[in-house]
Amino acid sequence: MKIIVDAFGGDNAPAEIIKGCALALEEQDDIEIILTGPKDKIEAAASENNVDISKMQIENCSDFLTMEDEAMAVRKRKDSSMAVGLQMLADGKGDAFLSAGNSGALITGATLIVKRIKGIARPAFSPVLPKSPGMFMLIDGGANVECKPEMLQQFAVMGSVYLERVMGVEKPRVGLANVGTEDHKGDPLRHEAFRLLKETPVNFVGNVEGTQIPFDTCDVVVTDGFTGNLILKMYEGAAAAIMGRIKSIYKKSAKNKLSALMIAKDLKALKGEVNSDVYGGAPILGAAKPVFKVHGNAKAITMKYAIALTKNYVNTNVIGEIESTVAAIRNKE
Repeated sequence: MKIIVDAFGGDNAPAEIIKGCALALEEQDDIEIILTGPKDKIEAAASENNVDISKMQIENCSDFLTMEDEAMAVRKRKDSSMAVGLQMLADGKGDAFLSAGNSGALITGATLIVKRIKGIARPAFSPVLPKSPGMFMLIDGGANVECKPEMLQQFAVMGSVYLERVMGVEKPRVGLANVGTEDHKGDPLRHEAFRLLKETPVNFVGNVEGTQIPFDTCDVVVTDGFTGNLILKMYEGAAAAIMGRIKSIYKKSAKNKLSALMIAKDLKALKGEVNSDVYGGAPILGAAKPVFKVHGNAKAITMKYAIALTKNYVNTNVIGEIESTVAAIRNKE
């Protein structure tokens, strides 16, 4: 399996990206990694950080995108590491593409270069987040600010298939993010989406409120990209704030520090449960081939986990299952 990696995507590129690739290769001998980016800079970073890249192929290009670039830059700057990697995927020169770079550019490139799964209206950003207990997928997390009810129906199918095939969740429960749990709640978008989801071959459990999302109410939270991005950013910010407050409390006095030592193992476990590194990032579901958005602040360990998830993504025929399910829904209409 050939996995293409944007060596210059993210805040810590290229050093942490190539370190993560090296870690992945140490654990998995059935993958090949192709790095895209300026070859001289990749080799210099590998030398400075004592990373062995002898088993990695480098696809040399002269440019790379930054987080400040507009989304369409991926189309205009064809020799950037992201554009080159996406084009290689589209041309069949690899089985999947990963980037920790500009989210807007990656979604645009996945849509316009790699193209969409047949029958899918729009690809969606699909982050996996921790809940109590376990994890859930938020779809759409920000790719599509304005949505039609049929798009939310497709998001439900894509999220359900991915969680079952890649994350091993049996019959994922699908919930529609809304301002109340009652069937009649919400605006016209939510009303029609609710009706469609009741007729969709997923395990739909109804509306879910914001207060229910962090708990074990459902496994896939479906919403439009505007609402989803607000949920995502608030969720991440609240988690960071709470963990910061806990840390400050235990540092407040000698007595508190002693009590922290007594439950250090549990605190470490809690930190691990809310650590987004273990999920690596988010698939761009709806793209015709596997495209994975790695966390922008990715460290080596994040990349290692992201590559492992992407490998499962390729091996479990997620895209084929999504296409066949969407086709069956359209045939019923």
